[in-house]
Amino acid sequence: MMNSISHLIRATGYAWHGFKIAIREELPFQLEMSATVILIPLAIWIGHSGLSRALLILSWLIVPIIELINSAIEAAIDRIGSEHHVLSKKAKDLAAAAVGLALLNAILVWIFIVWSRA
Repeated sequence: MMNSISHLIRATGYAWHGFKIAIREELPFQLEMSATVILIPLAIWIGHSGLSRALLILSWLIVPIIELINSAIEAAIDRIGSEHHVLSKKAKDLAAAAVGLALLNAILVWIFIVWSRA
């Protein structure tokens, strides 16, 4: 039991450290977190039910989550080497595509919910 608790405490520390690095060093994540400060209160105001509020918030929160994964993939690829390699480009492009799909998802959810409210 104590081993599980200490593991949880360490994992939480690693997560917090990663969050601080992303806030300090990753411009896209900084922009997305700035948008989060605006969009979460807006979602609470716009949403006409608990479900629509949850969908608005969760559809947006997926974006910075995927951005963190994208940044992690980029950092790992950059750690391997700075020379151009087709597989490195492929990995980075696929991760960027995931961010793009997350953004498209958020935009569509927000459009559908706002439109249904009108």
